[in-house]
Amino acid sequence: MRLKYLLILLVSIIALLFAGCNDDDVVPEETDPDTDTSFSIPTYDDDYSSIASWSYRSQWNLANVHDPSVAYYDGYYYMYGTDASYGNEAAGHGHFQGKRSTDLVNWKWVGGPFYDPPSWVADSLNAIRSRMGLDAIAEDNISYGYWAPVVRKVTVGGQEKLRMYYSIVIDNFIKTGAVNTSANFDGSWTERAFIGMCESTDPAGAVWEDKGFVTCSSSDRGLDYSRSSYTGDWSAYFYYNAIDPTYIVTPEGDHYLIHGSWHSGFALLQVDPASGKPLNTLGEPYASSVSELTARYGVRIGTRSASSRWQGSEAPEIIYKDGYYYLFMAYDGLDIPYNTRVVRSTNIEGPYLDITGRNFTNGRGDCYPIVTHPYKFNLSYGWVGLSHCSVFKKEDSDDWFYMSQGRLPENVGGNAYSNAIMMGHVRRIVWCPASPDEPDNLWPIALPERYAAVPDYGTITKDSLVGTWEHINLKYSFGQQDVATTLNLNADGSMTGALTGNWSYDVTNKQLKLGDVIVCVEREVDWEASPRCVTFVYAGTQKSLNTTYWGKMKK
Repeated sequence: MRLKYLLILLVSIIALLFAGCNDDDVVPEETDPDTDTSFSIPTYDDDYSSIASWSYRSQWNLANVHDPSVAYYDGYYYMYGTDASYGNEAAGHGHFQGKRSTDLVNWKWVGGPFYDPPSWVADSLNAIRSRMGLDAIAEDNISYGYWAPVVRKVTVGGQEKLRMYYSIVIDNFIKTGAVNTSANFDGSWTERAFIGMCESTDPAGAVWEDKGFVTCSSSDRGLDYSRSSYTGDWSAYFYYNAIDPTYIVTPEGDHYLIHGSWHSGFALLQVDPASGKPLNTLGEPYASSVSELTARYGVRIGTRSASSRWQGSEAPEIIYKDGYYYLFMAYDGLDIPYNTRVVRSTNIEGPYLDITGRNFTNGRGDCYPIVTHPYKFNLSYGWVGLSHCSVFKKEDSDDWFYMSQGRLPENVGGNAYSNAIMMGHVRRIVWCPASPDEPDNLWPIALPERYAAVPDYGTITKDSLVGTWEHINLKYSFGQQDVATTLNLNADGSMTGALTGNWSYDVTNKQLKLGDVIVCVEREVDWEASPRCVTFVYAGTQKSLNTTYWGKMKK
């Protein structure tokens, strides 16, 4: 009787969890229901416009997320991001608001570090303007933007705390100090951005201590801040744009801040571990040459195009793993075409090379692999604007995760503003071989479906992969979603549909070989199914492919 009861219970639980799933092999028969009772698939709607208002913030979960950064502290993953929300509903309620989670699936809102602009920003701005021979801008007339913080756990004086570097952008013209509008255009570029720093031992209570100025946008053109036209002039006064910081502690214990967006590329600035401030005196944020400027404001470690002052890469994020510094970055505009690339180096200063050996430090063109890109599976509108990532390791594990916002495409459901819907996406990273001949040359790719903490249901067998898949050739196509086509993995080892030839599977390493491309296989939730259910997914690339393969088993 006990055996019969257990079998009935097993079948009932699987039926509830996988209603709408047709593949019996997704969950092996040996699944133990006693380890599965706490698992539930997220049911929230990706179109959160009905609960976007501030009064619903306790229900947001991952709604209203933009440029996230994640760090683990005191039992929680804390996430903070740019001041952005659908309909600007969060405006006036503090800056760099956050969320926290214990499982990376369910997130609760937490307050940010401050409500008013730090006083040091106006003081620093006007002190620089005074030395440039410019009039001060009245504090009430300064136009502030609050962008892209990075948060890390550090130990200072034996005490663990969260350290946040944040960006504050000043959107007034340099020459007259007028607010940036076409009617006010005065023939100059807009003012500089600043990076500040704050720390907390009580992020849950939103208690932060502001530490003030760290660095600011800097120019190699001295006092020549002129601009030929309000639009169409991409020559950029600033060499380094002081936004989008990322922060790393090397294995040797050195601390570095990397920042930059568009303009001329990414700067590497060493900071003091205790204070978090630059090790060396920066001096004036303008110089007469690149060499004079970079000697003080940091060496350039990467640029998409060495000849351009407006080169379409931003949002650096850096991690260290197995002897390499992996530098992730966003390409292109954030509304639709945003996509993510990664390069790596054995030295923090570079050179940073892509999977083919292209030198990103020297600006040798577009780099690969593609980590994320606008995409669309069947039965859904898909996602765009998918970049500006945080990359972090799950506590007490070697599992790496990618988090960014995803935007809905334009005019979804008749909503003219649907592209302003920004849902936080958490994805597992898989580390895939660059080619079949280089099994240990591993590169990080984000999985095509979002993380839902699917339990380990045991071995993924070759037989369980036989069937129909939705395959996406995740290639660079500016402003376009890559769409899914049908791929059949046949029992005789052949492929038909999106790919042809033969396939094989390495069960030990969970590596599926599709022709000469190796992809990594995992279980995740099929977010496009109705109801959502667990399925198999894959992600991978090949070093000469200039594209990434994404796929999920069709239900």
